Amino acid sequence: MDDWTRVCALQDIPVLGSRRVSRPQGLDVAVFRNAADEVFALLDRCPHKGGPLSQGIVFGRSVACPLHNWTIGLADGQVKAPDEGCATAFQVKVDGGEVFLSRTELDTLALDLAAPMAGPARPAAIA
Repeated sequence: MDDWTRVCALQDIPVLGSRRVSRPQGLDVAVFRNAADEVFALLDRCPHKGGPLSQGIVFGRSVACPLHNWTIGLADGQVKAPDEGCATAFQVKVDGGEVFLSRTELDTLALDLAAPMAGPARPAAIA
């Protein structure tokens, strides 16, 4: 298990819910658990407008983005038609009731993406 990092116990992820995993660099990773106790991990950012997927509704093997209801496949991050796009997916391993993510992927995937800014904290556009 050299390349695997323990992130939580399976029971720490609510059924039909998620848990966020912080990284030293880059956006958080959302770890999801469906009704069949399958576990998946995606970057906590919808490819559409950057919505927090960890706050979405999990159903089957998909999650609905909380901002605009886009449906994203949990296994591969692929957005369902008619919408287009893909969220970054991370490898997951469940062993003995413990959830692990690939250390290499946590350290290298999607480090260049920024969290969206909205509302009054958003910097004004320069004319």
